[in-house]
Amino acid sequence: MSEVKEVKTFDDLGLDDNLLRGIYSHGFENPSPIQGKAIPFMNSKKDLIAQAQSGTGKTGAFSIGILNNIDPSIQKTQALVINPTHELANQNMNVIKDLSSYMKINVLSVVGGTNVRKCQDDLRKLPHVIVGTPGRILDMIQKQFLYTKDLKLLIFDEADEILSYGFKENIYNIIQYIPKDTQICIYSATMPPEVLDLTDKFMNQPERILVQKENLTLDGIIQFYINVKVNEWKFETLIDIYDTINVSQCIIYINSKNKLMEINDRLKEKGFPVECIHGELSGDLRKNIMDDFKSGKLRILLSTDLLSRGIDIQQLSLVINYDLPREKETYIHRIGRSGRYGRKGVSINFVTDRDMEQQNEIQSYYNTKIEEMPQNINDYLNI
Repeated sequence: MSEVKEVKTFDDLGLDDNLLRGIYSHGFENPSPIQGKAIPFMNSKKDLIAQAQSGTGKTGAFSIGILNNIDPSIQKTQALVINPTHELANQNMNVIKDLSSYMKINVLSVVGGTNVRKCQDDLRKLPHVIVGTPGRILDMIQKQFLYTKDLKLLIFDEADEILSYGFKENIYNIIQYIPKDTQICIYSATMPPEVLDLTDKFMNQPERILVQKENLTLDGIIQFYINVKVNEWKFETLIDIYDTINVSQCIIYINSKNKLMEINDRLKEKGFPVECIHGELSGDLRKNIMDDFKSGKLRILLSTDLLSRGIDIQQLSLVINYDLPREKETYIHRIGRSGRYGRKGVSINFVTDRDMEQQNEIQSYYNTKIEEMPQNINDYLNI
């Protein structure tokens, strides 16, 4: 693993002037640690493995790296970003568009569940950057609508999730169409064997930026729990919370799709402005729901762990774990939505008597403290 001096300002990164304008207008002030380390490696054209949690600014890292290394004057597809979900792909596309607002860059989302004919027509325009999901990207490559011969950069965002979702064969097939000199960058929260196998097979002496576990913190997120005793009491507890809490927006995580649908129906019967999102919805419907939520039109969103990686909602101040996540590693991704990169947030876990041991394991794993929810919870939501 190479040592690289972390850059403290964007002006020191040797970036294009128009890109710098986009960065500052996007609201970035100084590079986050992952940005300060990853962007110089991307500028050096070396393959890169970057381990960083959601909420650390890694989307900005690879987006800036891409935009600084493609040529806007050449109307060819020069960068390809592969993501595990439609939501993350569309969000990453919007970040790249925002950062390139002073550059003449065309960015396209290529995801499953959307109109194939329109996708083909858009690809004929040869966008500079394509952001998408593995299945649709491979399909468009194989049908010769997505041209890869001019690719300079191939980015895998949340590589561990991509592989855990069963896309391994698609990824290996996509790489067969990529020019040998394409720079490959892998961004991943964890480095399971499947990711390391990918790096061994296809990367050329990659540089590594690894975030040590003790640096993966929950700083800025105030964590509470409510002991609901048994699962049957969770729904009434949720209603009680909404009677007492002033919150602009909230994501509620539920482990199973069937329970998610049941809670969604019961909340709607009581007149709550709620929608639910899960992997079996069409891509277009999921996008519409996320657009409504991000715009503030929708206040309560129920989700499976589909949204636990990388989704950034600016005004989100509260995350409720209706169910504790099945894997303790998922916990930081769920509640990280409420306090991303320097913002404050609150999380509330609904914990049965049987869940207490699991919550204790989460506290130990992250070296954090989860307190019982106080009466003055609104004071914390207004910070």
